[in-house]
Amino acid sequence: MTSAFCSSENKINPKYAKPLFFKRNRVFRNYVGGAGLALLTGDGSTDGNFPEEWIASKVKAINPIYFGERDGVSVTEDGEYLDNLLEKEATTLLGRRQYDCLVKYLDSAIRLPVQVHPTPDFSKKHFGSPYGKTEAWLVLAKRDDNAKLYFGFKEKTDAETLKNYADRSLEERDILTELITPVEVNVGDVYLINAGLIHAIGAGCTILEVQEPTDFTIQIENWCGESRVTEQEKYLGLERDTAISIFDFDKFGEQAVKEAKITPETLYCDDNIKIESLIDYTDTPCFAEKRYTLKDGSVVMNFGPCVWTIVDGEGYISGENYHRNVHKGDYFFLPYAAQGKFSLKGNLVAVECLPGRQD
Repeated sequence: MTSAFCSSENKINPKYAKPLFFKRNRVFRNYVGGAGLALLTGDGSTDGNFPEEWIASKVKAINPIYFGERDGVSVTEDGEYLDNLLEKEATTLLGRRQYDCLVKYLDSAIRLPVQVHPTPDFSKKHFGSPYGKTEAWLVLAKRDDNAKLYFGFKEKTDAETLKNYADRSLEERDILTELITPVEVNVGDVYLINAGLIHAIGAGCTILEVQEPTDFTIQIENWCGESRVTEQEKYLGLERDTAISIFDFDKFGEQAVKEAKITPETLYCDDNIKIESLIDYTDTPCFAEKRYTLKDGSVVMNFGPCVWTIVDGEGYISGENYHRNVHKGDYFFLPYAAQGKFSLKGNLVAVECLPGRQD
């Protein structure tokens, strides 16, 4: 009798024991943007309702309109859905670990709706999911000097005041920005948006986002640009008071902004390589993020599963009988079975997006 340990289900599949690349994966949203992604992907992107590129995604988007079988889920260059592959080739791709994050490029031509995301406990109770939607933003570019982000209430407020302003937004479309704190954005800024924190991305921001693997967003405004926001889009089928309870009314003023802003920490630096921690597991257990700046440098990719994105420059990946060029805007999934076996080399800036803290 063959033991479970020796069965084919537990063997490494060499076909997938290497960096996995994907077809482009633009996702419909109710806001307009996307032109800024052309600077990353070089694909002539223009502004429209596909302002996000979901990277190595196993998550299906929550949308009022769908354009395919599983909008949001990434498809490999060989035409396989990543969610299927993670189940079929779990030993090779995951080992005994979890892949529980979602990575995105996004670009805003308009201010996104004022919004909030749930905690895991709320999601488990109301959405049947173990994940909330804590997220982190790395600002890659901005369209002009007026680009802004918003974090937390300006001052102490309450649910009734918030609901009143949300109702007024039907006629006064920007009224809710009076309640939240605007922050001037700079390229390279890093922010951590914990579940419960009211926030919004302003017009003209290109961002690399890492988050928990859900699409749960409560957006309480009546308009997103020229698009009317439906009740389903606002509250995801929840009663209004239940949805409003997600907001953390204790996060306000400069303290809320201070808590959101993360200062990168240099872990290593020499003439050829600089390694920085952008988001650490001490900041959140949900994911981590490191940035590698290579100047004719090389780094061994030592952890899988994770996602790598090339946010500037160019170089190549090398390993045994393997070579692939990479450029700004490229991204790939590094399987568990590939960790420590491939190096990234060149003159580039890459971000390593790691899943939740593993035991």
